[in-house]
Amino acid sequence: MLQNIGDKLKGTGTTGGKGHRWVWYAILGALILVFALWGPYSLNMSFGQATYAAKVNGEEIPLQQISREWQDQLPALMQESGGQLSDLQREIYQQQLLDSAVRGLAITQYATKLGYAVTPQRLSEAVQQEQAFQIDGKFNLQAARARLATVGLTEQMYADERRNDLLTSDLLGSVGVSNFFTSAEGKRILSLLDEERELRYVVLQPRDFEGKEPVAAEAIEAYYQAHTAEFNVPEAVQLAYAELSLADVADRVHVTDEQLHARYERDKATYERPETRRASHILIAVNDPSEDAGALSKAQGLYAQIKAGADFAKLAKENSTDSGSAAKGGDLGWAGREVYVKEFGDKLFSMKEGEVSEPVKTEFGYHIIRLDGIRASEGRSFEDVRAELTAALRNEQTATLFGEQQDQLQERLEKGVNSLDELVKEFGMHRGEIARFERGAGGLPLGADPELNRDVFSDTSLTQRRVGGPLPLGEDRMVIFQVEGHSPASTKPLEQVRAQIIDDIKRERGSEAAYAAAEQAVADLGKGTSFAQVAARLKGKVQGPQFVGRESTELPAELRDALFAAARPAPGRAVRQAIHVADGAVALFEATNWRSQPLSDNPQIAQLRSDRELQRYTRRDIQAYMQDVMSSARIVKNPDAFAQF
Repeated sequence: MLQNIGDKLKGTGTTGGKGHRWVWYAILGALILVFALWGPYSLNMSFGQATYAAKVNGEEIPLQQISREWQDQLPALMQESGGQLSDLQREIYQQQLLDSAVRGLAITQYATKLGYAVTPQRLSEAVQQEQAFQIDGKFNLQAARARLATVGLTEQMYADERRNDLLTSDLLGSVGVSNFFTSAEGKRILSLLDEERELRYVVLQPRDFEGKEPVAAEAIEAYYQAHTAEFNVPEAVQLAYAELSLADVADRVHVTDEQLHARYERDKATYERPETRRASHILIAVNDPSEDAGALSKAQGLYAQIKAGADFAKLAKENSTDSGSAAKGGDLGWAGREVYVKEFGDKLFSMKEGEVSEPVKTEFGYHIIRLDGIRASEGRSFEDVRAELTAALRNEQTATLFGEQQDQLQERLEKGVNSLDELVKEFGMHRGEIARFERGAGGLPLGADPELNRDVFSDTSLTQRRVGGPLPLGEDRMVIFQVEGHSPASTKPLEQVRAQIIDDIKRERGSEAAYAAAEQAVADLGKGTSFAQVAARLKGKVQGPQFVGRESTELPAELRDALFAAARPAPGRAVRQAIHVADGAVALFEATNWRSQPLSDNPQIAQLRSDRELQRYTRRDIQAYMQDVMSSARIVKNPDAFAQF
């Protein structure tokens, strides 16, 4: 469903001829979003005669919606696929998108059928809590409209999708928290998570058990042959590079007063604060068509009482099925027309202050609406928005200039310019050197970008030593490069790694000897020898006794995991074990007791329902629930939904 408006589209890039420049234009669009430009952005696609991508129980999913969502996802998919999608990949991704939209609509329909509803007040609160719509932590209508414009959404489209998201969240949330997680289960899991075990242990180091016998030449040779991959030296180059960033380009941009005034006049409507109204309502819900007549009759009766002088707030508290506003006498607060469903908004914005409407039918039921206040629309002067305009124009021009610089760089390379320093001077780029840029691993500060790695180790770069690029690194910089030296992959000779191999063999022998000694100590402990006695014989320092928990960081992770994987200790039945830990070391431990905090019904148990450790208990059930909903839905897909792509 609806993604966070603040999420940015991801760009992708490639090198080569003019036929690939469209990829950079996709990046240019992403750069504009990086700078949070507030200009309008929409898609105008033609889909022939069909008007829907799919139907769920007779309700259509518009082609326009699927078109917008596909265009939103395409840049990231292109980036993941190295700049090009195969026909099979494209078909798979498109079907996944359509399936997701179908599931979303089916779940929303089912939630509505079960009586779930989102009141205008709750929707208004959700809209105002969207961080992308806030400035300095407060909701700003102009910012909201601008953000929606950048992603091609109208206010009504956003409100509809946000309402559907809330419905879906309510339905699936109730499945997760009510059906499959009891208070008893919560106590049991809390007991496990809070459990602590009393432990004493000793860590044995391999070097203390290595022995004095030398390592034979045959053993060294055998180890070398068995571990050749560990001694491989990857292919690498000495790389010269130059980069250009958005910050560099921004320093070259200057916004004039003439440009600012022209933009202000063009977007003047954007800087108007539209009219808002304060409303109260009484909702008589209709959860089933058979209830319609009764709900209408009740609403008409309440309206008659209000016209006769009854207290509106009192009737709302006693009768409204919108529990959120009923407690406040039906008050919905201040909001614009776009927050409400169409029938409610149309009626509210046609009323006079203080007027009470006859029952109005919406998808939720019958509303009796009272208009409590009107705030007229207001405009913002040029000086009020000068700073915003300057930032927007500066960022827009920076992104455009950045794209032009890339085009010019590419044209220069296509014309045969093969001097990195010449291009650095011409375009004001920053030059650098990487002494060792490895195949696969790359090298700092450029990192291990797959596209860059592929091009650096191409035949053109390695043998012809041509300047490569320009390539995007992230969304705010591009790079060109030139190979200055090449080292093929190789394997270190035995003599170079002989000392390392001897150390490794000794460590392995020491680890094996330490483990054997620890295993013997486990047997001795079982016969009555004290832990202090076996530790003294092993010449190790005893740690503990101490109680440790499942999240303890005070002991080796392997030891902690083994401790809680073992059976609980009990009086007269200690748990003892020898295990390998990091770097060839061996740990010997003894657990003699355990404890857990007393439990009662408390907020912790409710909190567990959303804890990451426990999500696996409900995920399976939610998936099964969704599959059941889908199996009972009537679904028709338009086979030509993606014909224009």
